[in-house]
Amino acid sequence: MKNVLLVAGFLLTTIGNAQIKLPRLISDGVVLQRDENIKIWGWASPNEQVEMTFKGKKHKTIADPNGDWTIQLKPQKAGGPYTIKFKGKNEISVSDVLFGDVWLGAGQSNMVTPMERVKEKYPDEVTNANYPEIRNFFIPTLSSVSGPEKDLPAGEWKPAVAGDIMPMGAVTFFFAKDLYKKYGVPIGIINSSVGGTPIESWISEDGFKEFPNNLATIQKNKDENYSSQFTTRPPAPNVQPEIQDKGLTGPIKWYENEYQPKGWNNYYIPGYWEDQGLRDLNGVVWFRRELEIPDALVGAEAKLFMGRIVDADEVYVNGTKIGNITYQYPPRRYTVPEGVLKKGKNLVVVRVRNSGGKGGFVPDKNYELTANGISVDLKGEWQYKVGEVFKSFRRGRRGGSSYNQFWAQNQPTALYNAMIAPLTNMSITGMLWYQGESNTGRPKEYADYLPALIEDWREKFNKPNAPFLWVQLANFQDVDYLPTESNWAELRFSQFKTLSVHNTAMAVIIDLGEWNDIHPLNKEGVGKRLALGALKLAYGEDVVHSGPIFKSSEIQGDKIVLHFDSVGSGLVSNDGEPLHRFEIAGQDQEFVWADAQIVGNTVVVESDEVPRPAYVRYAWADNPRGANLYNKEGLPASPFQNFDNEELNLLPWQGKKAAVILTYDDALNVHLDNVAPLLDSLNLKGTFYVSTFSEAFRNRLNDWKRITWNDHELANHTIFHPCIAKESRPWVKPDYDMATYTVQRMVDEIKINNTLLEALDGKKERTFAYTCGDFTVNGDDFFIDELKDDLVAARAVRSEMHTIDEVDLYSMDSYAIVGASGDEMIGMVKKAVETNSLLIFLFHGVGGEHSMDVSLEAHKELLEYLKEHDTEVWTAPLIEVAKNVKAYQSKTKTN
Repeated sequence: MKNVLLVAGFLLTTIGNAQIKLPRLISDGVVLQRDENIKIWGWASPNEQVEMTFKGKKHKTIADPNGDWTIQLKPQKAGGPYTIKFKGKNEISVSDVLFGDVWLGAGQSNMVTPMERVKEKYPDEVTNANYPEIRNFFIPTLSSVSGPEKDLPAGEWKPAVAGDIMPMGAVTFFFAKDLYKKYGVPIGIINSSVGGTPIESWISEDGFKEFPNNLATIQKNKDENYSSQFTTRPPAPNVQPEIQDKGLTGPIKWYENEYQPKGWNNYYIPGYWEDQGLRDLNGVVWFRRELEIPDALVGAEAKLFMGRIVDADEVYVNGTKIGNITYQYPPRRYTVPEGVLKKGKNLVVVRVRNSGGKGGFVPDKNYELTANGISVDLKGEWQYKVGEVFKSFRRGRRGGSSYNQFWAQNQPTALYNAMIAPLTNMSITGMLWYQGESNTGRPKEYADYLPALIEDWREKFNKPNAPFLWVQLANFQDVDYLPTESNWAELRFSQFKTLSVHNTAMAVIIDLGEWNDIHPLNKEGVGKRLALGALKLAYGEDVVHSGPIFKSSEIQGDKIVLHFDSVGSGLVSNDGEPLHRFEIAGQDQEFVWADAQIVGNTVVVESDEVPRPAYVRYAWADNPRGANLYNKEGLPASPFQNFDNEELNLLPWQGKKAAVILTYDDALNVHLDNVAPLLDSLNLKGTFYVSTFSEAFRNRLNDWKRITWNDHELANHTIFHPCIAKESRPWVKPDYDMATYTVQRMVDEIKINNTLLEALDGKKERTFAYTCGDFTVNGDDFFIDELKDDLVAARAVRSEMHTIDEVDLYSMDSYAIVGASGDEMIGMVKKAVETNSLLIFLFHGVGGEHSMDVSLEAHKELLEYLKEHDTEVWTAPLIEVAKNVKAYQSKTKTN
C-alpha cells in the first residue's frame, strides 16, 4: 500500500509539472539585476527541454529528474523594457522586463508601512507619483516551520505611479526614489516584511548553527503532531455569542439619532479612559459629541480624523456608520459620505473596544472634521458611557483551548522559509532591514542574531559582500528626565555593535520617531538616510553617509574624552544648545547627567558628582528627546556606551586586578540595620544568605524585600539551616541533622527555598552557601550535583583565594571573619590584588547579634577601602562574580 501511495504521489507531481512554470518573481514588470550574471529558474516535467528567447537569442536547457531547471543569462546593462519568452510543452511570455538594481527590503511593520498610511503627510507624492521604472513586489504574509518553500503563492510587480503606489512600502519608495533620481536606472524593490515579528523568524536553519536552543525549537516545530496543535483551529461553536454591549442591545442603539442619552459622563478627547476615571476597565466604551458645523460643510463629502484609537473602533455620524478599524496602529481617517452632514447639530459617536492596557484616544494626533478647506476641531469635551465590561480571563480554566498559543510566523525560520527562501535565486544589489521592536524584550541577544542574519542571507543569496543596511530603532514612548535603564537603548546598542560586520551601514533615526506611535510618519527621512548608506556601500560614492559613530574613549583625570568616526565636516550641536543626553558614571555604573563639550572632533564629558569617571552613555533611553550631537551634514550621532557588559564579563574580574564578594549569613537584624545602609551609602552591593524559616527573616520580610530594590543579592542558605551534628555543634537540632538527611530531602529543601526567595525578589537565578561548610548528607553522599541546573554557584567555607582559572563555581572558598580589624581585612584585599585573585568575606554578626562578630568600625574601614580602590578591585554580589567566572572559563576553554 505504501508503494502504491508513493507511485500515485509521483504521478501527481509529474502531471502537475507537465508544463514549464516560472516563479512568481519572474513575471510581467520584473526588474532584474543589471551588470551581473542572472539566473533564470523554474520547473517543468522531468527531463523536459526548456528554451528561453531573449533579444533574439535562444538559450536552452534540460530540466533535471526533479523538474528543476535554470538558465544563466550574461550581464545586461540597465534598460528595457524587454520581453522574455519560454517554450517547453507550453509557452510563457514575460513582458515589460527591466534591468536595473534590485533591493530586498525586509523586517517588520515599519518596513512595510505603505504610502497609503502616510498619504496625508505626502499628498504630492501620492497624487503625482510617476516613476514607472521604480517597481515594487510585495510579498503577503506567509510562514512555514517545516522547511524552505520553493515559490511564493502570490505576488506581482507594480510601478510607483499614481494608482499603484499606495500599497508600496513608504520607506522603500523614498529610498528608491533617491537612487532613481541620481542614477536614472530602474529600481526593483522586493518587500518581504511582517509586522510584530522577531528577527529569529527571518533566519534560516543553517543560520542558527551557533544557537543550539533555536535549533532544538526548529526540530520540534517540524513535528506535525506537535505544531498542528497550534495551527489547527478548533471547530467553531454552533451558537454565536450573545451580544452583551448595552449600546447595541436596546430597542434604540446608542449611535442612532433617536437615542436620548441618560447617565453619560464628561470625557476629554484625546486621552485614555484609565486616566479619566475608568480604572482597570477592559470592555466597550461609547463616546458621543454634538457639534455645529459651518454652512460650507453641510451636505459635503468630508474627512473625519480621529487620531489613533486603542484598540478597535466604529465611528458613526448622524446614525451612519462611516468606518471601523480592528486594531490600534492605523490612523483613523474616515470619509463622511456626501449628504450625511446636515445644518445645525451633527452627532458623532465612537464605539471603542479594548481588552488590555489603556483604552482610548492617543494624544498628539489629528482630531478634526474637514471639507472644502474648513476644519472643525474635534478635541475637547465629549460624553462617555460604558457599554460592556469584559470579565477577567483566567488561564487554565476548564474548556479553554490551547489553539494559537504562539503564532507560527514568530517561530525560528518560519518567515525565512516562506518569504525569503523562494527569493534566493534572484540576483540583488543589496539588502535593507528595518526590524527590532519585537526583540526589545531580549535586547542583548540581538547583538548575536543580527550578524547571524547578515551572514546567513549573504550566503543564501551567494553574495558574501552584499551591502546590508538597517534602520536603528526610532525614539518612542515617554521621555525620561533622569538617567535610566532602557531595553530600547540596549537594542540600539546591539544594532550599533553590528557595524563591525563588513560592508554594513545603519540609519540612525532617534530624531524621526514619535513618542506616541511605534509607526512614525516620517518615512521620507528614513528612506533618505538608508539611501545615503547605499550611495556609500553599493555605489562607491564619496559621501558622509552616517552621523557620528563612537570609536573610543580615554580617561583624562576627572574627564572622559570621546572620539568618533563619521564626523564629516565636524561635530555640532544641531540646535545650538549645550550638548544634552550625555551620562557619566564611576566604576559603580551609577549614571548621572554629564556636562559635555565639543572640542575639535572630540566630546569631553565630566561631572562634579563623579570625580573618578569610568563610563559614558549617550542618548540612552527609550525616547532620548533632546539628544543633539550631529555632524555638520545634519546626521545624528548614534546612541552608544563606551563599555559592553558582556565583553567586560569575558575579562578576569571584569578587567580589574581582583574581585571581592561581601557575604552575610543567617539573616540577622544587624544585616538590615547596620550592613545594608552602609553598603547603600557607598553604592556597594552585598550577598545575603538567608534561611527562610529563621525568625529574624520571617519577622522582617518587607525589609528583606526592600534591600533587593538596591540590587543586593538574596541567596539560598536552605530553609532550616541544617548541619552535620557534632560534639562541637550542640545547637544542631535532631530534626535538622544533615547526617540523617537523604540527598532527595536536601535537594527538595533547597529547591523550595529558591521558590520562597523568588516570591520575594522575583528572580529565578540563585546562589547557595553550604551550611556549616558541610558538603554531604547521610554519611558521604554529595548533593550539589543534583542542583547544578537550579543554582548558578555555591559558596564553601575554606580560607583560600583563587585566580579566575582556579575557581570551582560549586565550591567557592571564603574567609569567615571573627573579630578581625579593618587593617587585617584590608591586608587580605591587598593580597588578592597582588595575586589577581577572588576574595570572599563571610560575615555573621556585624556590630553584634552573633558570636562570630566583627566590629562596626572594622567593617566600615573595609568597605570604605573597597570604594576608594574601585578602579582595581571589583566588588560585586556572588552571583555576578560567578557569571564572570563562568563566562571567562567558557571562553578560555573554547579557545
